[in-house]
Amino acid sequence: MPEALPIFEIGIVLLAAALAGMASRRIGLPAVLGYLVVGLAVGPFTPGYVADRHQIQVLADVGVVLLLFEVGIELDLRALAREPRGILVAVPLQVALVTAGGSAAFLALGSSVLGAVTLGFAVALSSSVVVVNISRSRKRTTDQATDRALVVWAILQDAVTLVGGTVLAVLLAQAEEPPAVALGKAIAFVGVAALVQLVALPWLLRRTREQPDILIILAVSVALANAGLGGVVFGVPLALAAFVAGLLLSMRPEAQEARREVLPFRDLFAVLFFVAVGTLVDPAAVAREPGVLVLLLVLVALKAPIVAGLAALFDVPARRLQLGVGLAQIGEFSFVVAGLGLAAGVVTSGQFSATLAAAALTIAMSAVGARLFPKPAV
Repeated sequence: MPEALPIFEIGIVLLAAALAGMASRRIGLPAVLGYLVVGLAVGPFTPGYVADRHQIQVLADVGVVLLLFEVGIELDLRALAREPRGILVAVPLQVALVTAGGSAAFLALGSSVLGAVTLGFAVALSSSVVVVNISRSRKRTTDQATDRALVVWAILQDAVTLVGGTVLAVLLAQAEEPPAVALGKAIAFVGVAALVQLVALPWLLRRTREQPDILIILAVSVALANAGLGGVVFGVPLALAAFVAGLLLSMRPEAQEARREVLPFRDLFAVLFFVAVGTLVDPAAVAREPGVLVLLLVLVALKAPIVAGLAALFDVPARRLQLGVGLAQIGEFSFVVAGLGLAAGVVTSGQFSATLAAAALTIAMSAVGARLFPKPAV
């Protein structure tokens, strides 16, 4: 039965990802690293078995939509407003400084302006998934204040990404339409999404609170529909559209109940997203441009002292150097940003593959590095 082959293949890939994630955690690394390795192993650029990239990519698109929809729900802007003012200033400044430094470095390496800015922005962003892993790991050596600072810093980066990613998407779309038109369409999408997420969906969720099966169908379907609407009608990248939908829903009290129902499915599809990212890594392309990988690793390493310095300057309560090391990696939004640059032709396949390879290496190094600090005195 040929039609059964795709189901068998997805099952095998998921099983391999689960085992690799378990092995990664056993040695003290994030499960995400195992998922990326499985993607590399079944991708077309390495010897051996090659998975059907198209079907994995479709499921990965669903995964990134649910992943970033849930991240948006978790981003409670009202709660963040109660955080110390220093961190609210430090995070946007960190993203701006690293983006500017990275852009200058890639310009010197011969990238176009838009390509350099895209790669610089990708380097500036950290991984919320890895940060949560660091703050909850049984082997962590962080104190409570540092755990809180890590999570809040990563969440604020996601908020900054919403603005920066939208602007970047508009600039990258200028080959197809004027920036003013692209920006107008993005604003129009936010208006439509606000109507759905703030009015229609909460009304429906309140009426299905006692029906968990219907509630989860509503939450997932609206997340997918909003993201699809943003991409098909308004030209907004799927990931950003899903993030906006989740962010708008977070303003309603019904959001947390919806998040609890979506979370298990989000985790399942997130695995496929990271596996799909792994299939895109071309080791040969990285080998052709080794300087790009080295530069990316240097820029990510410099992110640690920048974070630590800004945390000290703005009096963020945390163990500052440990905070910097914990945030010194390339995150899931970075994949989205680099993908936008690749699709627009301003980021080469070698630069894209190097970014993904740097993400895997820095995820491992930051997770281990954050645990090398001594445990706080009790």
